[in-house]
Amino acid sequence: MTTAQRRIRIGIDTGGTFTDIVAFDEDSGTLTTTKTPSTPANPADGFITGIDKVLAELSATGADIAAVSHGTTVATNQLLEGKLDRLGFITTEGYEFILEIARQAVPDGYGNSYFWVKPGRIVPADLVKTVAGRMDFEGNEVRPFDEEGARAAARWFREHDVNTLGVNFLHAYANPDHEQRMRAILAEEHPDAVVSLSSEVLREYREYERSMTTLVDAAVKPKVSRYVTNIHERLDAYTGAEHGDRGSIPFYIMKSNGGVLSADEVVHQPITTVLSGPAAGALGAGLIAREAGFEKVLTCDGGGTSTDVTVVLDGEPALTTEGTVGAYPSKIPMIDVVTVGAGGGSIAWTTPEGQLKVGPQSAGADPGPLCYAKGGTEPTITDAHVFLGRIPAHLLGGEIPLDVEAARTGIAALAERLGLSPEHAAAGILEISAWNQANALRQISVKRGLDVRDFMLATFGGSGSLLACRLVDILDLAGVLVPLNPGNVSAFGLLTVDVRNDYVQTNVAKDIGLDLEAITSIFDALTAQAASALTDEGFAAADHEFQRSVDLRYFGQAFEVRVPAPAGPVTREWADSVTAAFHAEHRSLYGYDFAGDAEQQVEWVNLRVSGIGPITRPEIPQIAAAAGAPDIDERARTSVREVCFDADAGFVEAGVYWRPELLSGDRITGPAIIEEFGSTVPVHSGFRADVDSAGNLVITRTTTEAAQ
Repeated sequence: MTTAQRRIRIGIDTGGTFTDIVAFDEDSGTLTTTKTPSTPANPADGFITGIDKVLAELSATGADIAAVSHGTTVATNQLLEGKLDRLGFITTEGYEFILEIARQAVPDGYGNSYFWVKPGRIVPADLVKTVAGRMDFEGNEVRPFDEEGARAAARWFREHDVNTLGVNFLHAYANPDHEQRMRAILAEEHPDAVVSLSSEVLREYREYERSMTTLVDAAVKPKVSRYVTNIHERLDAYTGAEHGDRGSIPFYIMKSNGGVLSADEVVHQPITTVLSGPAAGALGAGLIAREAGFEKVLTCDGGGTSTDVTVVLDGEPALTTEGTVGAYPSKIPMIDVVTVGAGGGSIAWTTPEGQLKVGPQSAGADPGPLCYAKGGTEPTITDAHVFLGRIPAHLLGGEIPLDVEAARTGIAALAERLGLSPEHAAAGILEISAWNQANALRQISVKRGLDVRDFMLATFGGSGSLLACRLVDILDLAGVLVPLNPGNVSAFGLLTVDVRNDYVQTNVAKDIGLDLEAITSIFDALTAQAASALTDEGFAAADHEFQRSVDLRYFGQAFEVRVPAPAGPVTREWADSVTAAFHAEHRSLYGYDFAGDAEQQVEWVNLRVSGIGPITRPEIPQIAAAAGAPDIDERARTSVREVCFDADAGFVEAGVYWRPELLSGDRITGPAIIEEFGSTVPVHSGFRADVDSAGNLVITRTTTEAAQ
């Protein structure tokens, strides 16, 4: 077989510090992984460098790139940093203050302040315009649309150079006619405007959430569009004669809901990418853990700026539609991720009272930690690990040398301000970081009724496994699973996900007297939308898959519980099975239900359909067995290093093992360090690491004591 005949799928996850790449050779079934520094000024540069690097490692410059799937933080970072272009908002007359009214709930997150300050408006009051006209909740026109008022609003935005607009008219989820007419008028009066309609972004009731979701979509649309277009154009370089003169390479973007979507469609739905990277990691880790035999898993994705955690049950991450990005609620289907500012670049600092704090401020990739020698001036979590010997004096197998002396000097200066020894100061930085991560893991488990002791922790990302043993002690976890090439799990996850589109329609109705024909009609319409999108993505009708679900609540409740709805005709028996599933799920979540209580009625709220285009997933490779191989110390032990696991005990000698030389059945007992190209795993005293048939490290205690 010539290289020009090889078909390679590539997954690329762009993080704040590194861009991770995994290539899947569809013919041989082999996986190749690599990393390259990210390029924050233009993430597309790191993206293309990554493709070149992995193709060079494969000796496959003439290979046929079958598809590229990408996890991006472009939309996420724009929202987190608040760097939004001037944004305009058009809504129904009389509802111009909907963004001020918002919701009265105060978020219960963590931070360094005792007082919550309401975030600023995403659109200032002077950039809100209203248009007369009104639909009722059933979609009937109560007052006609004011076309002259609409034209006046469009001209005003054009004259004031406001070129990004969100449109949300009251009850547009039930009837989008007025919004569609507004878009047509904007096309005539303000053709340069980028427009998002609520009826296309989120066809669901609750006006504030729908407004915010629509405005977030509009806000990120210009930047996401430019980024995707840039990459698309640069991918054309891989389609010339050297690559068989093939057409445009299929280019997919990871969505927050756990599926992928073609880049052409993402331009029209950019809000779907706001948790693109963390979603890919949770899916990849969940699949690896399920193949390893673990059904209850907490994932911990450690990067350079933050750590993302989520719950995975039987390989499927938990989903939510109540997420936020930064200060902005985004009511779209997304994997339920909690993020804490505890990444490798998180800065250690002292309060005026002399207390040690870590994060959420981060040195990022540039200037980065002190040991990067790129201009960083404050010690970080990475510097603490370097000082204590827990990571080597280089990254990426020696590609990026680290300045150990700079880290030591920075830690010593911090220790002097704290009145501690450098060892205790560095250990304190890592202890605070570990507890920050532990609190995030508790938030997605204990606070949601799950017993954390039943779960394995799957750690990945460049820094995700550095505090694994300490997290086991703090949370009394069953153990830790560290996949092979943990720094590339998110990129691997991109190769395992199907194309997926989600559609929703609000249809509030009581279960008693439910209009089954109306539900059938809505499901049919949503399914037709999903089928059309899958066809546009290149999937034959025979390959289309559809999943239905329904949001229900007890009458009088403010929020809903989502349950799957079986396929088949919508009959009374079918509806009863859905309500029975709702009762059971309500009991599972809240400890009670009203099944059998005739006085407590069930209310149907939202109907949902997901269209799925399945892809061929790479199989997780198996590694050779240790039986009959040379002794592990002879084969995999590369050196002995002075490492500090306990500041009171000081530095101890720990064996350093090169992970690519480990075989199935190997066991390493702490204290030890296990290194590989993109990640390091410290194994503390009282722990051991066993290598399974897929090369995963399964870390468990050898003692029964756990810290509280």
